[in-house]
Parts: sequence; structure tokens; C-alpha cells
Amino acid sequence: HLPFAAQNKDRIMSTISCIVIDDEPLAVRLMESYISKTPFLLLKGSFTSGTAAYSFLQDNPVDLLFCDIQMPNLSGLELSRMLPGKTRIIFTTAFSEYAIEGFRVRALDYLLKPIPYDDFLSAAIKAKEYFEPTERATQKSINSIFIKTEYRLQQIDLDKISYIEGLKDYVKIHLNDDTTPLLSLMRMKTLEETLPKEDFARIHKSFIVRLESIEAIERNHILIGKDRIPIGETYMESLYAALSNNAILPVNANDQKN
Repeated sequence: HLPFAAQNKDRIMSTISCIVIDDEPLAVRLMESYISKTPFLLLKGSFTSGTAAYSFLQDNPVDLLFCDIQMPNLSGLELSRMLPGKTRIIFTTAFSEYAIEGFRVRALDYLLKPIPYDDFLSAAIKAKEYFEPTERATQKSINSIFIKTEYRLQQIDLDKISYIEGLKDYVKIHLNDDTTPLLSLMRMKTLEETLPKEDFARIHKSFIVRLESIEAIERNHILIGKDRIPIGETYMESLYAALSNNAILPVNANDQKN
């Protein structure tokens, strides 16, 4: 049973201008090859240092950077703090310890080397969705969904949802007004694809939360009222990316993974 949402499904294929920055020539060539076979990406230049890239960007602004973090003289993190507000970054690095810091500086995604094309494409699609104004405005316009529960279609205002719990073939939708949760025969994936990504985040194979419902993050759990909801390890980085986009990052994000 699919949820119904009042939204326009038309999408505009936009071209995203980008550059590659990495002090390893082989890594640069790999990124160039990936960009060349991704139709909505337009490569404007490649650089082996952050300083050279910054000099180029002064007169040639682009939408997106595929940028290594550890580089001499000017690191990727340092460069990211010098960019105009509209420019976004996808970090490419061999060091996973930079993930949380990367999401603090407007990173759309974080790719860990060696980078397969499917991971690259997934990050590129995330960038496309970010830069497509029609899609972003459309997602924000969704105010409610209809789900089938107890032999009827029930309308639910999105701002009344606290979190969603997956129970095998069912989902349990917990509401913030202390009413009985709603149970519906539906896959979590279906709801995840329907709900606006700027308002909801998948944090575990069995849980989706509304970001505004989060009261605190305590180590590897989210606190919503009296409920402690686990954060799956594979969802940790995407959660902080979502929190970063809403400017509500935890004070010390590194502690949350311990």
C-alpha cells in the first residue's frame, strides 16, 4: 500500500559545474573519468593543490567541488571555509576520521577511497537533487501523506509525526500528540522515498525520524520524549549531513559515535 503525497513528479535535468582537487594525479584522473560518464556533471578544471583551485575559483565560480581533504599548504577543510555560500563540496579521502568534520562545512557527501563508481554516482545524484530548485521546492511543499490503516485511508500531517518504526512488513507511525501509533502494511523504503529529505532522516534499518522531533543525541541514540532510538552505524554520517543542512549539529559530534 503506497502513501499518497500531493507533489509534482516532474524533474528538471540541470547541469552542475564542478572541479576536481586532489594532490594524487591518479585520483584526479579517476574522478575525471567518473565525471565524463555522468551526463549532468560538467568538469571545469582539475587541480593538484588547494591553493591552485582557490586561485581559479576567484574568477571561475562553480557549483560543486570533488575535493581531497589531506593536501599540503591548503587542506580541503581549510579551502571549504573560504568558498562562497552557494558552492558545495563532496569530500574524497582515504581517512574516515574526517567524516564528521566534513559535514560541518557544507559537505554534501563524503566518499572514502578507493571510490567505486556507484558510490560516486550516488553522491553526484545527491548533488543534483540539491541544486535542482524545482525538486527542492516540491519536496518542501508536501505537508501531509495518506496511508492505509484499519481499512481506510488516513491523512497524516507531517509535522505531527515524531518517528517511524519498521516492523517486518509493517510500519508504525509514532505521533507527537501521544495518540496511539498508526500501523500500516508498507515498506520502510517506500516511506523513506516519499518523505521530504530535509525534514526526515533514516537513522537505522528500522527507524526514520523527523529532525525537528529530536531532543538530543546521546552517544549512539536519539532521544525523543521518553523514547531512546538507536542510530545504526551505517546511517551515522548521513544523519549528521541532514543535521548540518538544518544547522543543528551537536556541539561535539565526535563523541556521539563512541
